[in-house]
Amino acid sequence: MQNPSYHPAAGPDHPRQDADALDQIGDLVRTSSRLVAFTGAGISTESGIPDYRGPNGVWATQDIPHIDRIRTDQEARRAYWAERRVRYPEMLAREPNAGHTAIARLERSGKLLAVITQNIDGLHQKAGNSPERVIELHGSTHRIRCTVCGRVYAGEAIQARLDAGEDDPHCPVCGGVLRGGTILFGEPLPEDALKTAVAVARASDVMLVVGSSLVVNPAARLPMIAKQAGARLVILNRSRTPLDDEADIRLSAEAGPALTRIVDRALSEDAHA
Repeated sequence: MQNPSYHPAAGPDHPRQDADALDQIGDLVRTSSRLVAFTGAGISTESGIPDYRGPNGVWATQDIPHIDRIRTDQEARRAYWAERRVRYPEMLAREPNAGHTAIARLERSGKLLAVITQNIDGLHQKAGNSPERVIELHGSTHRIRCTVCGRVYAGEAIQARLDAGEDDPHCPVCGGVLRGGTILFGEPLPEDALKTAVAVARASDVMLVVGSSLVVNPAARLPMIAKQAGARLVILNRSRTPLDDEADIRLSAEAGPALTRIVDRALSEDAHA
């Protein structure tokens, strides 16, 4: 890369600069063998899933339950399950977009070490990424967990019980309170997932951040952990982030088209190397 610190101006007034930056990122990806993709809500908006912090996201439109209320307040649980009964089929119907597909192609090419995602939608796996390579920092909406015995149930199995009329389903084994498999207010990130994410960040040679505002810690620290361990840092996000000045390349662009161009260039260059 001729200018690894290139931070192009974003937007329709600078199409040449944007194209040059995308090609630079593609060249960087081409030489990578331990790339880690760090993805946030911005990669899934093109699949119809609102950005959590946008005007239509859950932070603006929903009352996010606290873990203590789920454990102790039956009415709060009933409200939670009623909401989920309506919204979960909508989530199941969402399909991966071009950004998810591009990252899955990187795995098939042998370049991808892991995907670290703040998303709960399961679209990386649906696009073809191996579940064992996807680290879900905030859990998954497709899993339901017992708060007592820890058993995990498929989201669709619990959905069937909700559709059959249950309004506060409990664990069929121990009778414990069930809760969704995503992180709720009042609880930390899963320790195993965070430890694995730190390890792969340190092992990466390129950290590609896509669609994350990088403001929610401790997840937002992972790109700097990679950078400090010697990785090149690329940030592809529509809005500014606190780590933009640390990035080797930073570009504002839609995730799907940008990642498609990046991966097309990286893999075509491999084919002609």
